[in-house]
Order: sequence, then C-alpha cells, then structure tokens
Amino acid sequence: MTAAAPPPAVVDVLAQEGASSGTLSAIEDAIDAVFTPVSEGLSAVVFAEIPLFGVSFPWIVGWLILAALIFTVVFRAPQFRSFGLAVRIARGRYTGDDEPGEISHFQALTSAVSGTVGLGNIAGVGVAVTIGGAGATFWMIVAGLLGMCTKFVECTLGVRYREHHADGTVSGGPMHYLRRGIAERFPTAFGRSLGKVLAGLAAVFILFFGVAGGNMFQANQTFAQLTEVTGGEAGLLGGDGAALVFGVLLALLVGAVIFGGIRSVGRVTSRLVPAMAIVYVAACLIVLLVNLPLIPAAVGAILGGAFTGAGVAGGAVGALIVGFQRAAFSNEAGLGSSPIAHSAVKTRHPATEGYVAMLEPFVDTVVVCTMTALTIVVADTTFWRDAQAAAAAGEDPSGVVVTSSAFETVLPWFPYVLTLAVALFAISTMITWGYYGQKAWTYLFGRSTLSERLYQAVFCLFVVIGSVLTLGAVLDFADAVLFLLALFNIIGLYLLAPVVKQEVDAFRAARRSGEVVEMAPSERRASTSA
Repeated sequence: MTAAAPPPAVVDVLAQEGASSGTLSAIEDAIDAVFTPVSEGLSAVVFAEIPLFGVSFPWIVGWLILAALIFTVVFRAPQFRSFGLAVRIARGRYTGDDEPGEISHFQALTSAVSGTVGLGNIAGVGVAVTIGGAGATFWMIVAGLLGMCTKFVECTLGVRYREHHADGTVSGGPMHYLRRGIAERFPTAFGRSLGKVLAGLAAVFILFFGVAGGNMFQANQTFAQLTEVTGGEAGLLGGDGAALVFGVLLALLVGAVIFGGIRSVGRVTSRLVPAMAIVYVAACLIVLLVNLPLIPAAVGAILGGAFTGAGVAGGAVGALIVGFQRAAFSNEAGLGSSPIAHSAVKTRHPATEGYVAMLEPFVDTVVVCTMTALTIVVADTTFWRDAQAAAAAGEDPSGVVVTSSAFETVLPWFPYVLTLAVALFAISTMITWGYYGQKAWTYLFGRSTLSERLYQAVFCLFVVIGSVLTLGAVLDFADAVLFLLALFNIIGLYLLAPVVKQEVDAFRAARRSGEVVEMAPSERRASTSA
C-alpha cells in the first residue's frame, strides 16, 4: 500500500528540489559534487547504526541518552526535584539586574529555545510516530525528561567558565569550558593541550553548522513553504528571482537582530518564542478539544504502544529507539550549542542557569513535540495510516504532511498556520544560530568590531544563498558535524561533572545562609536601587 497524495498547499520542506534556473542548478550541482563524498563519509561514521534486539539505531543517539541517564543518576534527578525552583529562577526571583552578564534568565531561556524549536517539532515528530507508532511518543517524553539533566550540566559549566569583556559583554559555550575547564581540572601539558584541541574543534563545528544548518536550511524551508501556499512555481513566489528578493529581505530582517548581539537576540526571542509557541500550541489544542472524547483512547495507544510496539518494526524496542532518536535530535541536549546563549545570563551563581536550562528540553520535547504527536494520534488520519504502511515497506514518510493532515481534519486552512509556524520557527533559529556562530567565529579569529561585522555580513550573505540554493550535501555534512561535536562535548562534561557539583553545593549553601533569597523581581529591583 502506498501513501496517499499530500494534502493541497502542503510541501515537504525536508525534501526540496534545488534551484530551477540552469545557471543556479549548475552551481548547486557543482558544490554538491564536492561535498557529497565528504558528507556521505562523515555521516556514515556519525550516524552509523548498531543493532539492538533486531532493530538498528545510530550510536550517537545511544551516546546522548546514556549521558543523560548517567547525569540524572549522578545529580539525583534535579529535573524532577528542582523543577519548581527552575521556574522561579527563570521568573527572576533569585537574581537581580545588577549581577554580571547581559540578559535575564528568561531571555537566556527563550534565546536557547528559539535555536532548538523548529521544523523537527513538526515534521520530525510526524516521521517518529509514523515509523515508531504511537508508542514512540512515550519514549520521546522520557528522553526529553532525561535530556533536561544534560542541559543542567553543560549550561552550568557554560556560566562557570564564561569570559567577561571590558564592554560588559560575555562569551561562553563549549569552546570556553572545554579549554579552561579541562586545563583547570588537569593542570598538565596534556590537559591543557586536550582542552585546546577539543575547544578548537567545538568552535569549528558550531561555526559550520551555524552558517549551514542554522542558516541556509532555515531560509530554504521558509521560502519553500511560502512558495507552496502562494501557488507553487506558477504563483507569486515562483522562480529564482523571487527567491533572491526573499533572501535579501530575510537577510535584512535577521541582520537587524544579530548586529545587536545577545541583548538584541534576547529582546526579540523573549517575544517571538512565546508568540510562536502560542500559535502552534493553540492549533494543537483546537484539534484536541474537537476530538476530546478520543483523547483517552489515544493516550492508551501511546502507553500500550510504548511497551508492546504493535505494528512497529522491532516491537517495543523499535518504538523506544525512534522516540529517543527524535528527542535527541530535537532538543540538542549534549551538543554544546545552548550553553552559548545561557552563558550570557545575569547571575553570580552558575548553577542558577543550569536549573533554568532544564526547562529548555521540557518546552521543546515534552511540550511541543508531545502536542504534535498527540494531535497526530488523536486525529488518526487515513494519510497517517497509509504512511505507516508505506514506512513498513521501506518508504520514507513525509513527516510534515503527516502532521498537516492531522490538523486539517479540524482546520482546513491549517497549511497557512503551518506556514506561519515554519517561518517563525525558522527565523528564531536563524537569529540564535547567528549568535552561536559569531561566538565560535570570534573564538577562532579574534574578537573585534571588524571581525564581528565581517562574520555578520557573511552570515547574512548565506541567508540569501540558502534561499536560492538547497545544497543538500552541504546540509547533510553540517548535521553530521554538529552531532560529532556531541562526542567531544560529552567527554568534557564527564570530566567536568565534579565542577558542576561544586557549583550546585555553593548555590545551595548561599540559599541556606541567606546570601541568596527568593524575592519578587520588583522587590529585588527596589532593594538594588536602594
């Protein structure tokens, strides 16, 4: 059985064709020809699959989930014991405006969330519940909860080893805690050299993904979706000329934000992230409310499928693996990217931002991904069932169409909401990754106004390029590079875990002694001004 035709006005933005004109197509083909063998070779290593109970899964997923499980045990599950504390810190109840840093806890959180919430929460979840069945949702939630502790560890280190500059700005992330942290923990020539090598690799990997996956892919998917809902190639945005104009306008929009640094990024994302979450979650809730009587059966299918894996290749293990894989690829816990944004927070206690960072996988995976999955399971469309049969036969499912078809059962005009969601998700991701890439650039090439402006100009140029060219092999290479970073980053997290424990103990001691007290933000500002 083959999958049904895609619903009208919906495009699978994960599988776009390239540029339409002969010249641009030739350029695209030439670049892909160079990158294809390199991309295929690296992807074969990074995403190599290992067998488990008759089911294969990428070893890098096991590496990420194992680290999350170990950190959860070592730090005694702070994502469960201290969730309320994390929310209070994010609301500004433990830190003041006079503390060192650039942005508030909430702005740091939204900046990081904007870099992770994206098309994977829409199309990626559609693929997960098609291949892994409804039960994949349960394991996706479990993996998201575990990943909260990995974020706790890496973002505490991000603040602990950040560098403060004379102009009041800060720089943090794996480039800094791998270099300074490992040298501090192992003060030998080998320790210093190891830290420098790992930090340098982290900077290179983040810079490359920032320009490609965090930039070009986002621009391409946004233009693809806009083109489809405006009539396709025969519509308003058909043709490469429209792609060029769109790319220039998008570059100006993104550039206006990233030229202002993390403070500008924080101001925009603190408004954009809640807005895009409200738009998307509201659409999910409408579908769920219309199908309210079906929710208990859907929840039963999710729980039952998690432990039986009925109709899924590999059974329950297959559902588990697919769920874990979707969560790991979605929330980026362990990849080292989010600590760059979290490092800019205003705080004297690094552990405070570790607690706040736990909320990031919760929002990304436990809330947004779960809402998408539950909507698909409740709607139970013919397209989804056909896609499952096609996936069982070895065909690649169209995740974005699976998701959109579920929404269209209640909201026929949902493709337009999907277009808005894709655009908001993509722009927010570009803004955050523009900042991540800048910090990697200045680590490698030096920090100066000229250096930063040069990077920002290059980043905006690639926004335009991404709108016109797909460059699939380049994007595949960028994905492999980012997840390769997880190998080095998590090694560093293991080595530096005792430092995180010190910071947690120091914050707890400060709370017990009264040095740090919980206050409403308005009270804290009043006491500071006094």
